Amino acid sequence: MVAYIRRDMVMLENQLPLLLLQKLVEVENGNPPNDDFINRMVLKFLAQSSGPVPPGIGLGLHPLDVFRRSMLTGKCHQILSPQGIEEDNAIIRSALKLYEAGIRFKPSKTLSLHDIQFRSGTLSVPTVSVDDSTEYMFLNVMPFERLHVGVGNDVTDYVFFMNNIIDSAKNVALLSSKGIIQKAIGSDQAVANLFNTISRDVMLEPNSALVAVQRQVNGYFWKPWDVRRANLIHTYLRSPWAFLSLAAAIFLLGMTVMQTIYTVMQFYRDDNSSPPPSAPSP
Repeated sequence: MVAYIRRDMVMLENQLPLLLLQKLVEVENGNPPNDDFINRMVLKFLAQSSGPVPPGIGLGLHPLDVFRRSMLTGKCHQILSPQGIEEDNAIIRSALKLYEAGIRFKPSKTLSLHDIQFRSGTLSVPTVSVDDSTEYMFLNVMPFERLHVGVGNDVTDYVFFMNNIIDSAKNVALLSSKGIIQKAIGSDQAVANLFNTISRDVMLEPNSALVAVQRQVNGYFWKPWDVRRANLIHTYLRSPWAFLSLAAAIFLLGMTVMQTIYTVMQFYRDDNSSPPPSAPSP
């Protein structure tokens, strides 16, 4: 029963002003509660696992607004967008292609959707738990961002970003192995379908911080040396047998080169040590 009430409370069409709840608490207790108390009370009921709502931000508009704010704690990281990346290359590649190019993945230090960074070849993405309520939650938060002027599009931008790096079950498997996705809805394909479905007709805001992140990743992705080095590691150094095969090939190549050099040197040594031909007798 409680689970169904929670679902109803985040439905966009069911939102009631938290000012009404604040007045009801004031009537019951005799004292007006502060804004932070109301925000915490609503969030505690909606989602115990979400991040805290920062204090001092004022009373939320309604329960869905408070829930959204809990997903976006902290500030966006200031990122300098690299130069020389064309607009056509601004879209980030899938997680598997990035991994094959040498880019590493790790969970961010916080669960905030703002905490997406790319540093020194490592893409940090907050851990997300995907269950039966994930699609329902995003499909209510995203329309709220689209309809309410001035609230921002941070959650929508996150969904767009995740859809770009997840285009198949293999990408979900990779991100799950790195601790970025915790799935509780079945197969990897189900998770991929979820993000691919909810991101339809979604665009990334031009001033979003994730635009700069994508450009940073692509700037690293298109470095020829990094791609070749990553391909070498993934092809020949992934397993001990592949490494031994590579080492044996290098050893045989070295021995062949040494044998060739020795043969050439021996030829010239024998040629120099042989006596000069005698002059013909008259």
